[in-house]
Amino acid sequence: MKNIKLLKWILTLTTIIQSSSSSDIPTPLPAPWPEQFHAVVVMNLSESQQVHVTDLWYDWGKGRNVNIHQKQLAEKEYAVEWNNGTSFYYSLNHNPPYCNITTFEVGITRPDFLQTDAEYSGTQMVEGFLCHVWKKADFIVYYEDVITHRPVRFDFVDGTIYNYVMTFEVGAVLADSEVQAPAFCFNQDTISEI
Repeated sequence: MKNIKLLKWILTLTTIIQSSSSSDIPTPLPAPWPEQFHAVVVMNLSESQQVHVTDLWYDWGKGRNVNIHQKQLAEKEYAVEWNNGTSFYYSLNHNPPYCNITTFEVGITRPDFLQTDAEYSGTQMVEGFLCHVWKKADFIVYYEDVITHRPVRFDFVDGTIYNYVMTFEVGAVLADSEVQAPAFCFNQDTISEI
């Protein structure tokens, strides 16, 4: 008897859920990034079969994004990106040290970059987390934890780079002394435009 009552209750609940229009449920919006954060990210570069552990230091207020890449069994590489579109890519331990300077039309990623033109794809279990999923143009698929609204993973749509967020510290700031590109970066004439 109890099983029949439970079955009727489940069927009634299922009918109510199915009859409610999906338009009644608002599409969730992705949380904007905090203006400052530090994340440890494991990057799987599928084409080159490389793995990096990256310290990502985002600071919107100071207009910079710093990625310190530790390649597997290799030296660290630095990517210092500025909001004016200038980016420095260099290594201090390479023999000889190197630096590439590039300019992009846009600066660093805005905190609200997913607020416009991102297509909501629903929820999905990712690395053990229930995530909201958004796709931004033909560029990125972004996974955000449903409960904490922290990024869990973000992948480039072309399948070349998969990024797994291991830690996420809101408000953490990299010291200014760690951001300055080395002097040898400024002793060159070549700047690439992308």
